[in-house]
Amino acid sequence: MQQSENKLNRRQFIQSAAAIPVAASLVRSASAAPAAQPFSAASLRDLARALAAKPYAAPDDKLPDALAKLDYDAYRSIRFLPEHALWRDEKLPFQAQFFHRGFIYKDRVDIYEVENGQAKPVAYRPEDFAFGPQVPAFPAADLGFAGFRIHTPMNRPDYYDEVCVFLGASYFRAVAKGELYGLSARGLSIDTGEAKGEEFPVFKAFWLEKPTQGATAMVVHALLDSKSATGSYRFTIRPGDTTVFDVEASLYPRVEIAHGGLAPMTSMFLFGPNDRSDSDDFRPAVHDSDGLAMFNGKGEQIWRPLSNPRDLQVSVFNDLNPRGFGLMQRERSYAAYQDLESHFEQRPSLWIEPIGDWGEGAVVLFEIPTKQEIHDNIAAFWRPKTPLAAKGEHNMTYRLHWGPDMPKPHALARFTRTGVAAQGEGRLFVLELAGDALKGLDPAAVKAVVSAEKTEVTNVVAQPNPETGGWRLSFQCAAKDAPVELRAELFASDKLVSETWIYRWTP
Repeated sequence: MQQSENKLNRRQFIQSAAAIPVAASLVRSASAAPAAQPFSAASLRDLARALAAKPYAAPDDKLPDALAKLDYDAYRSIRFLPEHALWRDEKLPFQAQFFHRGFIYKDRVDIYEVENGQAKPVAYRPEDFAFGPQVPAFPAADLGFAGFRIHTPMNRPDYYDEVCVFLGASYFRAVAKGELYGLSARGLSIDTGEAKGEEFPVFKAFWLEKPTQGATAMVVHALLDSKSATGSYRFTIRPGDTTVFDVEASLYPRVEIAHGGLAPMTSMFLFGPNDRSDSDDFRPAVHDSDGLAMFNGKGEQIWRPLSNPRDLQVSVFNDLNPRGFGLMQRERSYAAYQDLESHFEQRPSLWIEPIGDWGEGAVVLFEIPTKQEIHDNIAAFWRPKTPLAAKGEHNMTYRLHWGPDMPKPHALARFTRTGVAAQGEGRLFVLELAGDALKGLDPAAVKAVVSAEKTEVTNVVAQPNPETGGWRLSFQCAAKDAPVELRAELFASDKLVSETWIYRWTP
């Protein structure tokens, strides 16, 4: 996974950039714009297909030393001027602002504006940026951009909020109404967790369709490239209480890809009530996501709490035609985090909804040890059972739901908290459940079923929790061999009333 300085500064810089206020309108000059060229989703697929037939060429990362050698603080001081935003002078419902190249964002990303089926480059102009005093002078040149962000009135009608950002490799993030940036999505992952090292495809060019007056959605096209594959992407972005991306992707592998990750996500989990053994922190929990939710092809609804393990953990959940999966932030109470700056309770969940049948494969979860919250140490994606064939075309359509929850919460009760504590040579697990399915249950008819591999489960208790209005399920187990795979469900009169809780405990 891409971690450390790249992910750290990307996370912090994007969040700080969202606070830039909107100023008075200025008209962008079109004098530098070359003649427009025809563009369509079909022509982009043709471009990606043709590119895959050629040898890979690394992105253009040539920059003046004054920009290439910037440190983080100096780079952060470069600000795009909001009054120069694309479409601002036309008072359209969406605006685009751009990121300057420099620091670790050296790759040139070409960006085009599309209107009436014609595409023209968005001209790089240094006067569109404010440069802090730490940025040395550099020679005038057409430097292009590092990425962009989209703004729209989302929280109030008179302010253009930042709704999504595309910056760095094939990473992008989004928020819904009232939320802060948290986890990221990616266009494609290749060889995540493999000993030979991970390959990071990049979005090398974007085409932004000019929105119409009154539009509630915006369309962004992207060209992906890497040593192993090219691809075309079409994102239809609908901001709101849940921000939805409709994604249409076509991949063209140069070589066979056996370890590809489709619809990949990355997030951060440092500690929580299930995993605090190495934390010395005033906050009860620190994470952008607290669990992996899955709705598999058999109709099973599964909750897998995340952890920060001592060693790399890889979990594979085989499936056929999944109905959805995602990294979720279920705990949405300030009291659970006590962080006045980060406000983890306002981080979005990200739910992947496949459109059509995806066939056989697996949801793969990586949990990587970390000692700092600045690192994204969680990854999840869909891996097809059959490798992506070289010289072929692989199409997929899916929907990304960025928001407080999955789009259609299921009727079963949910596990809302997983607490783990040492008890003798083993562990005490205390699970909280909530949901309408628990209302009015006869305690005499309720039964908890808990199973484990490599250990014995004892003292299983299910009882109403009058403080939450839900139920509490607790049990103990002692580890003989690690790791221990655990599973728990709640039944009432032999009818399943909860989702399935699964957990890997590594003593």
